[in-house]
Amino acid sequence: MEQTLDICCELYNSALQERRDAYRIAGISITYQDQQNQLPEIKKIRTDLKAVHSLVVQDALRRLDKAFVAFFRRVKAGDKPGYPRFRSRARYDSFTFSQSGFEIKQGKLALSKIGHVKIKLHCRIEGTIKTCTIKRTPTGKWFAIFSCEVEIKPLPANEEAIGADAGLHSFATLSNGSKIDNPRFLRAEEAALVKEQKKLSAAAKGSKERKTRKKTVARVHERINNKRSNFAHQESRKIVNRFGIICIEKLMILNMVGNHCLAKSIMDAAWSGFFQMLTYKAACAGRVMEKVPSKHTSQDCHKCGHRRRDLTLADRIYQCTNPECMLVIDRDLNAALNILALGLQRLGLRPIEAPCLAC
Repeated sequence: MEQTLDICCELYNSALQERRDAYRIAGISITYQDQQNQLPEIKKIRTDLKAVHSLVVQDALRRLDKAFVAFFRRVKAGDKPGYPRFRSRARYDSFTFSQSGFEIKQGKLALSKIGHVKIKLHCRIEGTIKTCTIKRTPTGKWFAIFSCEVEIKPLPANEEAIGADAGLHSFATLSNGSKIDNPRFLRAEEAALVKEQKKLSAAAKGSKERKTRKKTVARVHERINNKRSNFAHQESRKIVNRFGIICIEKLMILNMVGNHCLAKSIMDAAWSGFFQMLTYKAACAGRVMEKVPSKHTSQDCHKCGHRRRDLTLADRIYQCTNPECMLVIDRDLNAALNILALGLQRLGLRPIEAPCLAC
């Protein structure tokens, strides 16, 4: 498998070099189809390519093509382009069998031109397997990732609606008054991470000790990521199982991390991963998911609509300054109620009259 990764990485870099040189020297844009058609001739010269399944080789070229498609899309949209870069062997960490070339039998995964690999199936595979991706983690572990086509099994109909406001004080506040505590996994492991990173910095470059220290640091990051992923899966499943209409806010996280005081805490919370899991779980369960703009959801009073422009991040209690209202409520709960009302309006449903929980 290591040999397959090395060959795919070399092919990816060579194909990228060909595209760059063709455009720089002759002004020609080479497509995926052009490079795929060259494979038979390349295999006559590079016999080591014959040791890799043809679909795996084609996937390496397809990945490069996707990188260029994304690059041109960002250029057209006016975003930061991010031209495709060469991959080191350490960073090219997966290869994919599409359609064929793999089979599970007798507790082993048969991979074409690689052999039979013993695997541990942690869950039962459902539906029809479409692709199989073999991935190597920075800690040296290998995973087989199967993409399956399954029938959607919606949960029983449920008209109960909920609004969720993401935050740092609490991971999320729901419009029914409940809160999801922020576990802060990175902060909890920060001392161990700093300790191992210092040992890595002290190790001589290219030494065996440095490789060992690098893997130890990767193991701490892997532990943090596993905890964070497990947390997001569990909490998103609870919400999808309980509510039929879920309203969340569209957060511009890349803009938010521009605040250096909050960047680490925002990335530690990993809202985007949580919302992504919430979205696909809701779709599979037949739930209604609505994303609303986050602008002014914290500043507006959910009861009278008055907007407080002097509200700061330090204000944890929302006090309405409208003399006819004077509502006092938790800041995040007020935002969650606004998100719920906006979501119901966008869905064309009658907004639910939110109770004044502070009364």
